[in-house]
Amino acid sequence: MKKRQLWHIIPVHISCMVLAALFISSCSNNTTRVSYEFATVRRGTVERTVLASGTINPVSTVRVLPQMSGKVEKVFVDFNDTVRRGDILAQLNTDMLRLRREQQLAAVQKASANYELQLVNFRGQEALAQRNLISEFELRSARTTLNNLAADLAVAQATLRTIDTEINQYAFITSPIDGIVLNRAINEGDSVVDSSSNNTYSIFTLAENLTEMQIEANIGELDIASIHQGQRVRFTLESLPGRRFNGEVENLRLVPVIVSNAVTYTVIIKVENHDGSLLPGMTCAVEFIVERSENTLLISNAALRYQPTSLSAEEIEDMVFIADLERMDEEQRIAAMETRSQTQEGRTSQNQGTDTGISALLTGGGRPVRPTATQGQARSSGGQERLRNLWYIAEDGNFGIMRVATGIISGSNTEIFVDDDFEGREFILRERL
Repeated sequence: MKKRQLWHIIPVHISCMVLAALFISSCSNNTTRVSYEFATVRRGTVERTVLASGTINPVSTVRVLPQMSGKVEKVFVDFNDTVRRGDILAQLNTDMLRLRREQQLAAVQKASANYELQLVNFRGQEALAQRNLISEFELRSARTTLNNLAADLAVAQATLRTIDTEINQYAFITSPIDGIVLNRAINEGDSVVDSSSNNTYSIFTLAENLTEMQIEANIGELDIASIHQGQRVRFTLESLPGRRFNGEVENLRLVPVIVSNAVTYTVIIKVENHDGSLLPGMTCAVEFIVERSENTLLISNAALRYQPTSLSAEEIEDMVFIADLERMDEEQRIAAMETRSQTQEGRTSQNQGTDTGISALLTGGGRPVRPTATQGQARSSGGQERLRNLWYIAEDGNFGIMRVATGIISGSNTEIFVDDDFEGREFILRERL
């Protein structure tokens, strides 16, 4: 019984659609008064990217700090020099250290003489104690004095070794790695301070390797979800116009950077620098490739935004609904027309909208649309196809509409999923009065 009622409904709505088509045809004279610009479907490559700015830095840098205070006597390296581990970078003056060494050497000799004298005295006290000629207290006092003088001698000898280390090692500032001198902060005659007093003062900055660099880029919290490790990256530099460089996301630092309530995250990008054209500190414009599709059908974004000004909203709605019916099988058409009938008669106002028929189906007002094999390749948002309108002028001079599933959207073009023979077809881009 229900099936019979549905077939009574269908002719009514077909007649409605015919009347709508006749009404649109009556407006066709308006289309002849307007000229149009057309966009052509073509094949190409489309990408969705996230843009950011970044700074190029060496992967690893080492700050060289002085281990003693003194005046710089000689500097053996300059900016951009290549150094090996253990090479002398600079030498500090040791004149005062050598005077201190002489003083300390005399102190060691004095402490050694006092110790030896007390050692002879202690042995004599031991001999007397064995004959019970002195008390136990006197013997212990002699032993304590001997131990104190032995400690004084050890301190004097350790101080002498410290001075020798400063003269023979710390006065010569050496490279801790194989690398390149990025910065030299001292000149001959300058005074340097022991790093234990000021650990922020570096006299040399060395880079371990400039053939491998990294970019530190700041990504906003709205875009960080699109970034992942191993992602391809392109970047350009104002100092090298016309050149594009490639990189790869190495890691994402999870510590947020908050400036004026704006949250960003630091992303590290690994890049190769075999020709040495990338220098530390350069600023670059970075493109993170989120999606990419090659040899796909493309249409201008403006064509997908176009709507005929000579048609009313109701006429456009009817044409969109008819175009959606062509995408459905028989069962889906019956369900869509039934829903459409209820909407037009005002019995279900909650499903009214621009795409009354198909929107109701996609949001639960009817059975879901099953895409064709070609349409099924379309990327989706929230599990639903992104359907857009393309308008064209039919052979009879009236407007025609085609509903297409869309994929990647770039700055000027959008990927569309249609049959292969659509390459070269033209759709309305804009009106020209």
